[in-house]
Amino acid sequence: MINIRLATSDDIDELMSSRLEMLKVVNNLSEDYEYSDVMVNESYDYFLNGDHITVLAYDDDTVIGCASMSFIRVMPAFNHPTGKRAHLMNVYTRSEYRRQGIARKMVDLLIEESWKAGTTEISLDATESGRPLYESMGFADSTECMVLTREV
Repeated sequence: MINIRLATSDDIDELMSSRLEMLKVVNNLSEDYEYSDVMVNESYDYFLNGDHITVLAYDDDTVIGCASMSFIRVMPAFNHPTGKRAHLMNVYTRSEYRRQGIARKMVDLLIEESWKAGTTEISLDATESGRPLYESMGFADSTECMVLTREV
């Protein structure tokens, strides 16, 4: 039976393994790829101390999926009066469990919890394969954003 629930700090091992597995799959990395200490340590710290909620999907005791919502607070504006925004990320379901509605259920739970927390906007970066799901859930393309990144 598939069970989806909010993760806690007690789930740190499952959180880390599911995130690292997801990154390998999404980025087409080899099974034996080794992450930098910075990536592993910062991910670990974020799961324990970051402003986020994460859900895990289980088939009995096996983690089969994960999804996270990261929160930021910006200056309140007319269309975002609380200034609370969220970014949906790391939505992942193992290949053998895809097309069963698991990702939708994980995202639904994260959206529900985000609205309860006063969030007024949720953004995401979608892969081509994820786009149909997010569009069916009401997400729309935005032309409002520009991005500046710095290589570390």
